[in-house]
Formats: sequence, C-alpha cells, structure tokens
Amino acid sequence: MEKVSWKVDGMTCANCALTINKYLDKQGMQHIRVNPIDGDVSFELIQGVDKNTLKKGIDELGYHVTDEASSNKKTRKPFLSTNVQRLIFCLPFTLVLMLHMLESVIHIHWLMNPWIQLTLCMPVFLIGMRFFGRSAIISIRNKMPNMNVLVALGALAAFSYSLIGTLIGQGEQYLFYETAATIITLVFFGNYLEDASMQSTQRALKSLMKSQKVMANMIAFDENHQEVIFPIENTQLKVGDLILIRSGEQVPIDAKILWGDAHVNESLLTGESIPVHKKAKDNIIGGSILESGSVKAQVTATGDDTILSGILQLVKEAQGEKPPIQHLADKISSIFVPIVVGIAVVTFIGNYIYLQSFTDALLRSIAVLVIACPCAMGLATPAAIAVGLGRAARNGILFRNATSLENFRNIRQVVFDKTGTLTTGSFKLSNFKQIDIDEQAFKTIVFSLEKYSTHPIAVSIAAAFKEKQEIKWKSIEEVKGIGMKGIDKDGNEYWAGSYKIASSFTNESNHNVYILKNNQLIGWLDMEDEIRPESKEIIAHLKRLGLKTILLSGDRKEKCKMMQEKLGLDEFIAEQSPEEKLIKIAALSKESPTAMVGDGINDAPALAKATIGISLSEASQLAIQSAQVVLMNSGLKKLPTALGLGKHTYITIKQNLFWAFFYNIIALPVAAFGLLTPTLGALVMGLSDVVLAINSVRLFVKKVV
Repeated sequence: MEKVSWKVDGMTCANCALTINKYLDKQGMQHIRVNPIDGDVSFELIQGVDKNTLKKGIDELGYHVTDEASSNKKTRKPFLSTNVQRLIFCLPFTLVLMLHMLESVIHIHWLMNPWIQLTLCMPVFLIGMRFFGRSAIISIRNKMPNMNVLVALGALAAFSYSLIGTLIGQGEQYLFYETAATIITLVFFGNYLEDASMQSTQRALKSLMKSQKVMANMIAFDENHQEVIFPIENTQLKVGDLILIRSGEQVPIDAKILWGDAHVNESLLTGESIPVHKKAKDNIIGGSILESGSVKAQVTATGDDTILSGILQLVKEAQGEKPPIQHLADKISSIFVPIVVGIAVVTFIGNYIYLQSFTDALLRSIAVLVIACPCAMGLATPAAIAVGLGRAARNGILFRNATSLENFRNIRQVVFDKTGTLTTGSFKLSNFKQIDIDEQAFKTIVFSLEKYSTHPIAVSIAAAFKEKQEIKWKSIEEVKGIGMKGIDKDGNEYWAGSYKIASSFTNESNHNVYILKNNQLIGWLDMEDEIRPESKEIIAHLKRLGLKTILLSGDRKEKCKMMQEKLGLDEFIAEQSPEEKLIKIAALSKESPTAMVGDGINDAPALAKATIGISLSEASQLAIQSAQVVLMNSGLKKLPTALGLGKHTYITIKQNLFWAFFYNIIALPVAAFGLLTPTLGALVMGLSDVVLAINSVRLFVKKVV
C-alpha cells in the first residue's frame, strides 16, 4: 500500500478531524491519522483508489488538501481567510454597537436607530455566516455537526429577532444586533487565542523543523584538482557529496567525518547539552552544532532518510494517532451538538412558560448555544499528546504511537536485555585459545565468521582479529540466539556461537564464544563487557517507583547472576533463545503490563510482544522497527524521563477532559437559568479552549522525573 501524507486546511476543531477520519475510513483507507492541531493527515492508500477522488471528496466536506509540493509554495491567502483578519474586520463595528449597551451612561441618540444598528451589524453578520454558517451546513450535511452549528444558530437567532422587530417598526423593543455581532466577534477572538495556544504546543517540533533547511559549505574540485568551497542549500546535497563544517556552524545533514575532529552539541536531538567528541569515521547528525573544531565530511543520508526527518515523521504520525482514552471523548463530541440544540429548545420553552417573556427566553436559549464547547472535549487529548511528544522528541525520546505514551502509566515491571542495554556493548578480548590448529588460521576463521554478525560481541572480536586474508564462504548465515554458521567452498562447516553449540564437546561453560569446524571444537574466546555507568542508578530509580526489574538474557546463568548482584535487579532469567524470550515476555505481559528494553536482533520478537517495547538508537534496525519507543544517544539515561512523560501526559489528558466535561456540565445550566448573557457566554466559550491549551503547555516545564 502507498503511504499518503497531506496537509489539510480548514480544520477548526476535533469534529473536523473526526469528519475527515470518518470519510477516509468509509473509502476503505488503512491506518488513518488526522491531527487537528497542525492539519497533518496520513493514511495508506488501497489499490484501485484514485488520490484525486479522495482530494475532491475532502474538498466537498469543506476542507482543502495541499500536498507537500504545493504547501511549500508561498501563496498569498485571500483577505478574511484567517481568524485574526476576521477579528480585526469585525471588531470596530462591534465596539460601536456595544456603545448601545451603555446608553444609560453615554447618550448617543442616533445609535438607538434600529436601521443604523442593522447597517453596523450586517458586515459582521455576513462575515460570520460566511465562516460559521458554511461550516455548520457542511457539518450537518455530513452528519457530524460541529461547534459552528451552535455559534451560527445563536447569531442567526439574535439577528433574525432584531431584523423582524426592525421590519415591523418596533425596533426599539427588539434591539439585539449587538448580541449577534458580539457573539461572532468574540468567537473569532476565541478561535484566534485557540490557534495561538495550540501553535505553542507545537514549538518543540517547530524548533526541530527549523534545523532541516540550512546552508552548507560544499567541497568540489576544479580542473587542477584544487578544492573549491561554495555555499549550497542542504536540500540540494546528495549522498556522497563532500562538505566542510566549521566551528560554531550547524551540521547541515547526516554525514561521516573524513578529516578532522570536533566537539558536537547534539542537544537538539538527544537533550544532552554536554558536547560529544567526534573524530574521523564517526557519524554526525544533521541539526547538531559544532562547538569547536572543523571537519570535512561525506553526506550519508538526505531528505526523508536523515535521522532528523525520521524523528519528525515519527512524532507527526504519533500525534495523529488516538490513544484509547480519546475514543470516549470522540463519541461524546459526535453527539454533543444535537444534545446542546435540544437543551436550547427546552430552555426556550421552559423559560417562555415560566417567565412569559419571549425575549428573555430567546436570550437564555442563545446563551446555551454559544457557551457550549464541544471543541474542548475533542482537543483535550491531542493538545496534551502534542506537547508530550514534542518534549520527548527534544529530549531524545521517540514514541512511534500515542498509545505507548499513554500505556506507560500502567507499567509494573521493566525487563532488560543485558548486552548493549545494561552494558555498553563495547567488548574487549580478554583471552582466547585454539585447539589443534595454528593461531593464525584460528584468527582467520574467527574473523571470517564474526565480520558478518551485528552482535556487539562479534563486532568486537572482528575488530580485534581483523585480517587481510579471509575465508570466501559458499554460504554464511546468522542463526538467532545461537551464532554464525559458515560453509566454505570445500564443504567444511564452521560455527562461532554460544555454549549451546559446544556442550557436547566440553564441560567448560564459562567462555563467551566457541569455534567449531565440522562438529569438532577448535577453540574458544573470552570477552569482557563494561556495565553502563548509569545502569545501577536507573535500576535503583525504577525500584523506588515500585517497578519490578528483570534481566532477560541469552547469556549464561553465572554471568547473569553476577549482573543481577552488581546492579540490584529483582530477578534474572538466563540462557534464553529469541523464541524463549518471546514466550517469557508474553507470559510476563499477561501477568502485568511490562516494558522491555533491548537492542539486538534477537530482542526484536520480544520487543514487539511486550506491552511497551523500548529500543536504543544504537540498536539493530530490526530492534528499532519492533519497538514502540526509541531512546536516542544517551540510551538508558532517558528511560526515567520516558516513563515520567508517559505518566504526566496521561495526567494532563485526564485534567483536560475533566475541565472539558466540568465546564460544559456547569456552563449549560448557568446559561439556561439566565445567569449570564449570550455575550459573556461567547467570551467564556472562547477562553475554555485556551485554558485547556495552557494546561497542556505546562508539560513543557513540568518536572516529570
């Protein structure tokens, strides 16, 4: 299936996102994500469906689809196309009309003329109906009534009542033009504040986006083979191009250092402000800053293949996904508007019977319409998710989906792989022995096998035994959880692996790697693995939180027990194959919600099976793809922050939903009993979303660890 990503203009609330989601789902699209905050829409296009047909369908819903190419073009938007422009246009007319409310203090006789009030109100009413009325009609037609239905009904009722009075010559008793104008103007004001507040929830993502497009110093060579350095936009670079990066400059794109060394600040991507020393053959990430030194580097990735682009894409996709807690709010939002209209009708009838006053009954029913706010319920979750994911991205924590962010609150136990997770994965060869074979021949066999493995132990052995001569294999494969198997052109079978392959030939189980040739033991190797400095502190922190810590490893029992004692783990499970790890994680997750932290190919199945799979950025590609959460360069240091962000994002979502429900439950009866005017109701409604956004933005500065 083709992955489609669009920008959709015209979404004003969560009901809009629901409408688009519902339409795409009806057309059979898969994995639909609609983000009402920034207008991002993504889905998988099924075969046989034309994208232009879908675009036309969304346009008919009242929204406008722009692809990436057209969204990058700077097009001048027509006047009165934004909330701030509409507010500025309506405000002068409304302020003059509101002087009518001060008639007892300021005597402006000409303003009491209903025809003058109609003239002042008409521009505001037409602009309001063009926006709210059109949106309301489209939403009703699509059976997904939104907040604009309530605003349009309230303004239309006040305007129509006043117009009837003017036409029958009794305008002085029917002067509510200022009510209609004020409702429209204040809702535009509220929408503007909401836009500004919601945009602030995206600031972490925006700071990352700004780092995507910068100038680079490209190195080329003239006809005399002399270096020529010239500026070029990083979007024009290709893989293999040479670039110069000087002290104080931003790394324009992912690259590998060929010459020079420098201290690089990667805080934009990892959250770590301490510069990292980089030298020849080290990779540098686009968006980081060279604090000192100069380097020449070769471009290794461009466009969507860069690390920064991958981060942005992950965050955007996660923001568009709905966690379980949002589904209840969506269901209520979808039926909220008809319920409010029903309450407004009941309010009018009840007050008319009780007060015997058509005017008072109408004003109270209008107040009910304009004070209700379904947007707050719809945006409660997306606003908090946007901030939580944005802060996580700035701190080097990538969530693949919003569900995993919410699920962190339930985690009761954390399972760790050993090699490369609790340890650095940087092994040193401490000892080796060959049996009935020349040392040089033994080294050649070991190097030829281990150079094809991605396991940290194998990588270290291959580096230690690096040979110019190597065996040309007829076939070579990595058997998960066991080791490397190679067959040479003469049919000889070689193995490099754990004690499992050598248990029939020796009782010595304390070595790391055993080498076999044609089912005969020809040697073994011992390796030393350094424990990560932060591992003990992280384990202690998790235990203080009341979480159970478990070591799950394919390594031998003796080494796992030693690791448990050093780090203070609650439990260890040793000598597990990938299949056994998968079964064990499934059992643990069934027992209670379980997070697993791993980094190797053999961890991938278990990471996918855990309640939350957590991978390190240095992990194998398969492990990263299987995990729901990826911790960037600082590895385990980010685990407490990830847990804390998950917990506090969920708390923020609950607070937002409580506010949304509480506001509407209190506001509707208050309006129905005439305790506030439609004007005040419109203002309070506009501010309700702002309160929600401010509460979400608190996540940026809130202490989560």
